[in-house]
Parts: sequence; structure tokens; C-alpha cells
Amino acid sequence: MTEAKNQCKKVLFVIAQEEFRDEEFFIPKEIFETGGIEVTVAAESTETAKGVLGGTIKSDIRISEANASDYDAIVISGGPGSRKFLWDNEKLRLLVKKAYEQEKVLAAICISPVVLARAGVLEGKKSTVFRNPATLRELEDSGALYEDKNVVVSGKVITGRDPESSKAFGKAVLDVLNIT
Repeated sequence: MTEAKNQCKKVLFVIAQEEFRDEEFFIPKEIFETGGIEVTVAAESTETAKGVLGGTIKSDIRISEANASDYDAIVISGGPGSRKFLWDNEKLRLLVKKAYEQEKVLAAICISPVVLARAGVLEGKKSTVFRNPATLRELEDSGALYEDKNVVVSGKVITGRDPESSKAFGKAVLDVLNIT
């Protein structure tokens, strides 16, 4: 992998406005940037977003302003705020659907694979999620094939299980971007 190869690659990294999981955002973001990927951060507003562990980031754009065709990948960070801010976000769901139709890389970690499930992009695909009754039911209802693994790559769809999977998740996204 060379940085020059990735200089044109762009990732939209979506986070919850509050209570995103710090490791699931900051670790993959660093991996992407070190790999030469341009990262744009999106949330519900451009106000400063706050992580569960106290990390903060000011998003570059609102989710509603994002256009799937501007990015090579859409990555969705997890954390408890995902359920409140992202699971039912219609604009995010439409963005994910458009990215899927355009054969972009899609990735989500922790409880955020539910966003992919609700957008209809996990049907028949192997995936993982932070394991609890609600998330498992969401994956099952969407037709996803749950695997109890840290990271699951199913074509251009990457899912990660939990904060401990953040580094492997970031590397998996980078790997898939390098072959697309």
C-alpha cells in the first residue's frame, strides 16, 4: 500500500452528534489518513460532536449535505449515540442506499451495522455487530448472515464488532479501498 495510490481516495466518516465511541472513530480515522485517504467527517450538525470517552471533533459537513458520488467509501462509527442519532436517520439511510447502488465501499462498526441493515444493504451478506438482542434482531430481520467475529468483509461491505476491533476494522476498510 502506498500513500500516493490513495491520495485521490475519499472517505465520508459518519458519527453520532453525541456519544460516538471514540476508539471506533479516532483509530480508523488515523489509519485512513496515514494511508493517504482524505477523510470528511459528517454528523447531524457541524457543531462539535462529543464521544463517550470525552473526545471531540467538529464535523466538516452535515449528513444531509453529503453526496455519495463524492466518496469512495462511507464509514459509520458506533457507540450508544448511533441508536439515537443514526439508526433512524432517513438522510443517512438514503445516502447508504445511493452509495450501495454506486458500488461504493460501505463500513460500519459496533451497533452501527444496524444502519446498513435498515438501508437494506446487508441482505444475504455476512456481517457482524456489537452483540445484543436488539442488534441481532435487526440483522436477522434484514436478512444478514451474522458471524461472531471482530471484522467481517463481504465484498465491499465491512462490519466491525466493538471498540477492540477498531484497528482491524480500519485496516480492513483500507484494504478494500486499495483493491477498488
